[in-house]
Amino acid sequence: MNLESPKVTVDKSANDLCEFLSEVKNFEQLMPENTSKFEVLNEKRFLFALKGMPEIVLELKDVQAPNKVILGAASDKLPFTLTADINEIEANKSEAQLEFAGEFNAMMAMMIKGPITNFIGALSENMAKL
Repeated sequence: MNLESPKVTVDKSANDLCEFLSEVKNFEQLMPENTSKFEVLNEKRFLFALKGMPEIVLELKDVQAPNKVILGAASDKLPFTLTADINEIEANKSEAQLEFAGEFNAMMAMMIKGPITNFIGALSENMAKL
């Protein structure tokens, strides 16, 4: 299952945005309003929960500065990645898009498609406000 957020314009250079997204503690600023829990576990991992959803641990998997930051599930139970693609538009302006990719059975995919689409949409909207 592959889902993409709308592209958003961020008032940061690609390098600054990449550095911001590479610090997992900064994701607390991007979380949607329905986040019931956010906890930094170490410099590469954080745990979060949305109301009505189980807790998820994300970890920083790869940074390809200044254009890509890849986070992934820390658990093999629900393997997925969340990738931020960043393109510089001008000196202090960049465009970003989030892509969620995971392998799920049809039933699970139906259940999580809506919440995940809303989640990555909220992350993108909040990124545009930085």
